[in-house]
Amino acid sequence: MKALFLSLATLAACVSFTAEACTGMKLIAKDGSTVHGRTLEFGVAVDISAAIIPRNYSFKGTTPSGPGLPYTSKYASVGAIAFDDPALMDGINEKGLSVGTFYFPTYASYAKITPENQSRALSPVEFSNWILSQFATVDEVKAALSSVVIAPTITKAWGPTAAPFHYIVFEKSGKALVIEPIDGKLVTYEDQLGAFTNSPTFDWQMTNLRNFINLTPFNAKPITLRGVTLAPFGQGSGMVGMPGDFTPPSRFVRAAIFSTTAIPSDTAEQSVFQLFHILNQFDIPIGVARSTEGDVTYSDSTLVTCVRDPQALKFYFRSYNDQTIKVVDLNQFDLNATKIKKLDVTGVSKAEDISALLK
Repeated sequence: MKALFLSLATLAACVSFTAEACTGMKLIAKDGSTVHGRTLEFGVAVDISAAIIPRNYSFKGTTPSGPGLPYTSKYASVGAIAFDDPALMDGINEKGLSVGTFYFPTYASYAKITPENQSRALSPVEFSNWILSQFATVDEVKAALSSVVIAPTITKAWGPTAAPFHYIVFEKSGKALVIEPIDGKLVTYEDQLGAFTNSPTFDWQMTNLRNFINLTPFNAKPITLRGVTLAPFGQGSGMVGMPGDFTPPSRFVRAAIFSTTAIPSDTAEQSVFQLFHILNQFDIPIGVARSTEGDVTYSDSTLVTCVRDPQALKFYFRSYNDQTIKVVDLNQFDLNATKIKKLDVTGVSKAEDISALLK
């Protein structure tokens, strides 16, 4: 079995106050197939591994009080793990079910761990891995949520407090479920649009979207005021008023509008590359989104972008250092292997010299 180790010094997917910008969305092709993807922004260096986790691999949840929920993977999965911890935080399983973990600052509130619930508890980092390893559909996930709790477990690599996360789950059909830990309970929402960012809560984001129902991909028509005709300057006038900053509400609006108004591709494979183009609109260059702690300045940037194809079971990605799109095909692996093997594929900034090809 092959596997992929992506030592990018990047999973900015949501680390502390230093990394708050992750954007996700889905596309629907003409043939009805769906693909979905997201950006990962971090303000600090984080090691990520893209890996294959096989079937029948044993896990045990962690809590502030000790071991939590023990479980064994029912389905094999491909995706991203952080700090060499074998828990997929973003990925897709062999049934086409996918999960994305997103930062959820000031809103995430986990369950209090007691002797009664410790045996069914998972850390915020482990929750997404449990979903990928156990379920094939959104309905199965939703039905099982009452059997687990998310513990406020501090994972040292993620900082001095429990990492604040919320999650989006897609099944192969494209049906999506948002899961948010609020006051110790797991609150769920159906996400028909497939758009997802960070705080505030998902229901707030959907309410705010109503402020932008005037946006359209079609150019505005000229109007006449007291005999004076006013015409648009050029293409794009239907999108005037689109918020362009990097805050989660603004990115949610752009994600919802761009993904739902995109001209559908013929197939899922074509949609993958179309989605990478759309996700370019959410690329954050170093320096434009900064925060400070004492004398230290952190700058978010888009270090990883990934797209999942649940039909082909392929996990595509590119990194800040290497803009070439790479893919891991789950079908090419032994899904009953006993180990998570890794291959170093650290990205290096470079450009292909095609000078010799010019004639």
